Amino acid sequence: MAARKPIRKTAKKSAKKVAKKKPAAKKKPAAKKKPTAKKKPAAKKNPAAKKKPAAKKKPAAKKKPAAKKKPAAKKKPAAKRKASVSATKKAVAAKKAKERARALKKKAAKQREAVARVRAAAKKRDEAEKKARQRAAAAAKKAKVREAAAAKKARQREAAAAKKAKERDLAAKKKQQELEAKRKAAEREAARVAKEAQRRAEAERKATEREAARVAKEAQRRAEAERKVAERRKKALEKPPIVKGESRDGITSTREFDLKFLFAQRDLLLEERAKLVGQATRLEDEANQLIEDAEMGDIQFDDEGGEGDTMVVERERDLTLSAQARQTVDEIDTALARLTIGEYGYSQHSGKPIPRERLKAIPWTTELVEERVGGIGRR
Repeated sequence: MAARKPIRKTAKKSAKKVAKKKPAAKKKPAAKKKPTAKKKPAAKKNPAAKKKPAAKKKPAAKKKPAAKKKPAAKKKPAAKRKASVSATKKAVAAKKAKERARALKKKAAKQREAVARVRAAAKKRDEAEKKARQRAAAAAKKAKVREAAAAKKARQREAAAAKKAKERDLAAKKKQQELEAKRKAAEREAARVAKEAQRRAEAERKATEREAARVAKEAQRRAEAERKVAERRKKALEKPPIVKGESRDGITSTREFDLKFLFAQRDLLLEERAKLVGQATRLEDEANQLIEDAEMGDIQFDDEGGEGDTMVVERERDLTLSAQARQTVDEIDTALARLTIGEYGYSQHSGKPIPRERLKAIPWTTELVEERVGGIGRR
């Protein structure tokens, strides 16, 4: 491309030189004498040819017929003729140079287009190769992933088969252990049943003896209690009347116990009731659990273990404590009922008011301390 620029410059320079020298063609004397020379418009319009060098070359070609007329040529000076011929040659050369420049420019444009096409083709080829490499890499990656997945599944199947085999072995072993445990449990149960039958027979004999002694003692105690109760009842017939007062929220006040104290006692009774109900339920559950453990064969009833008697004692203790808690709950319910009718805080035997300190300590009590010591009531 650098070699073509000088050619363009020379073409422009030659065109400018021709444009500058063409005014000399206007001063031809032969053109003034002959009317044919006056009609030539190309010689007068030479200034416009400065912008377009190709237009300036045409007048030189039109002057060739005038050169045939030898008589007119004789009158022209030789220097002028030479100048006209040289101007024509220069114009032709400039035109040819311009055409060559155009041809070179077109050729350069075509070369640039060819280079651009080659580059575009190379770019497309590179992109196609890149996409092919990417597809190949993706295919290789997918194949690798499939191989890894297949290997993983194979390992998982092997592990699952090994696990199943191990589970079968463990199940067989466990089943054998269960059978052995059942056999031992059956033996223990037979021994326990025999020992329990023996213990029950001994217990029944002792219980019979204790019951006989208890009945005798109870008869004596009842006789004494009946005598004392008769005396107390005799005095209880003379109970003082209870003066009742205002009622609010299901509680009736009296002269000795106001509503504030009675509300506080009701809260104590409800709190103690919830606690005792929970305690009784827990003790009953423990007693039932002891029976379930005994039925499952977890307790050893042999001479070395000694667990049978301990379990019976614990169960009887739990049931006794649960019964006591239930009995206290019944007494609390009775006390709550007495709150509603205005009889709370008075002895059921003598009708006297119970001290507040005793009621705060035992909110469900229904007797005085001296009555309790004397044996009239239970509390």
